[in-house]
Amino acid sequence: FFVSEAFGSSIKESLTTLQPTNDTQAGRKIRISKNGTLNIYIALDISESVEEEHFKRAKLAVITLIKKISAFTVTPNYEILFFSADVHEVASIVDFYEGKITLESAIKNLEDFQIGDKSSGTDVNAALKKFEDRMAWIEEKTGDKFREHRHVFLLFTDGAYNMGGSPLPTLARIKNRVYMSPIGDPGSRLDYLESYVFGIGADIFDDDLLPLTAGTEGELHYFRLKKETNLAETFDNIIDENEVLGLCGLHRDYELTNDKDSKRKRYPWVVFINIQGKSPKKCLGSLVSSEFVLTAAHCFIFSDEPQDVKVEIDDGKGSKEKKVKTFKLHPQYNVTARVKQGVAEFYDYDIALIQLERPVQLSISSRPICIPCTKETSDALKLPGSATCRDQEELLLKNQRERLSFLTRTDPLVGEKDVYAKLGDNRDLCIIKALKAKRITTTDPKVAVTDNFLCTGGDRDHIACTGDSGGAVFKNYESRTIQIALVSWGTQEICTGGGMRETTPESRDFHINLFKMVPFLKSILGDDDQDDYAPLTFIN
Repeated sequence: FFVSEAFGSSIKESLTTLQPTNDTQAGRKIRISKNGTLNIYIALDISESVEEEHFKRAKLAVITLIKKISAFTVTPNYEILFFSADVHEVASIVDFYEGKITLESAIKNLEDFQIGDKSSGTDVNAALKKFEDRMAWIEEKTGDKFREHRHVFLLFTDGAYNMGGSPLPTLARIKNRVYMSPIGDPGSRLDYLESYVFGIGADIFDDDLLPLTAGTEGELHYFRLKKETNLAETFDNIIDENEVLGLCGLHRDYELTNDKDSKRKRYPWVVFINIQGKSPKKCLGSLVSSEFVLTAAHCFIFSDEPQDVKVEIDDGKGSKEKKVKTFKLHPQYNVTARVKQGVAEFYDYDIALIQLERPVQLSISSRPICIPCTKETSDALKLPGSATCRDQEELLLKNQRERLSFLTRTDPLVGEKDVYAKLGDNRDLCIIKALKAKRITTTDPKVAVTDNFLCTGGDRDHIACTGDSGGAVFKNYESRTIQIALVSWGTQEICTGGGMRETTPESRDFHINLFKMVPFLKSILGDDDQDDYAPLTFIN
């Protein structure tokens, strides 16, 4: 992680500033990167002059910010304080460095903190001195490595400090500690300390707050919060992910508006597939890398050629049609394999990969979903480096009724369907409904539904429509999306062309379990013996 141009253009719509801004000044964002170490110091004023409403909104914003940052592979270290006349330490950065506190427990401490009797005293200097003490500890612990650390202060106060003296000498010492680190152009050290001040409360003392900012000159570090500001959404929107767009499963989950742009950011991996060969068909798919789309094998017929396949995916500049270089069906997929056993259409191994002619330009509205048994997915799930494929499966499919989702074409863009995969003792009762499907005459449901399928339906689950085939069956884990399976076939054709419909008592859907398809996925996506595309890293 490192901090560079932070707090972006969305801030301008949510916050007012004392100074005029223009598009070139747009503001700042906390940039997320895989490199360096980021230390975030947060102080919230709980003195008598700050209203309860302002405090609650600031606290919610901080929790939102921490949770959003936690979606990334590396977690920063946090120092979190509440202050009035005294300083209350909610989370110590020392504990983060020594592994004595988890992010979850820090968030819980933050959520559980109650103000109690408010103090009329406000000692901003005491809060900054605590930050200074913690930075001194980090410098002592890390030695020369301290010069690689970046520090971000977030201070929420009305500026009405009446105790402890001026905080400016303390801030000057902090600046000196960071800016004097001997590395690169002296001016570049300004990026290693950013102090953002958020004026909250009914009466805000601007003249006292402005000098508490720090960072690159000419960029905004001081904001007066409007009373109606949705701070949680604002903080969810200030993360600049441009350096980690390739991280799988990232999405914007705060988008509540029902429009196409919001849906693209919520499901940035969704792909629309139109096959225009002898048997035209519409399917869904998922972007699993910048070069590959995952979908169902039954979307294709033997005579289909790459030029017959049209892939639509947003490249950040609107929906674009992508040309297909090639596609490959699972070698064991054979729709007629069990005709003699009473299954007219057999959909085992119903999985295919489409390679695009050119990689997709990744953006916040177009980026890959996570798939099982990759190192990237272990990182998303915050599993240790020694984690196995089985560890991922046990985490994601641990319940007898596991809630999952898949998408359907509907205006605008897509709708999300909720289902429960019936696992363990529930599975047999689910798959027996396969015998109700047309053209299945076997009396053994396991002939039609192998162990490679997950079963959903019943219990007021949504049902898959024609057109949903090949789409991702997924699960959200914090702010990352993991694809568990893909939509394959169902016992009843209740709806066509997409749409939101609930199951009937007899209808069931069957989805190809990607944990069972890893050898196929690895053979293509994890192929190290080619120079055509960057392979994914699969784990054992």
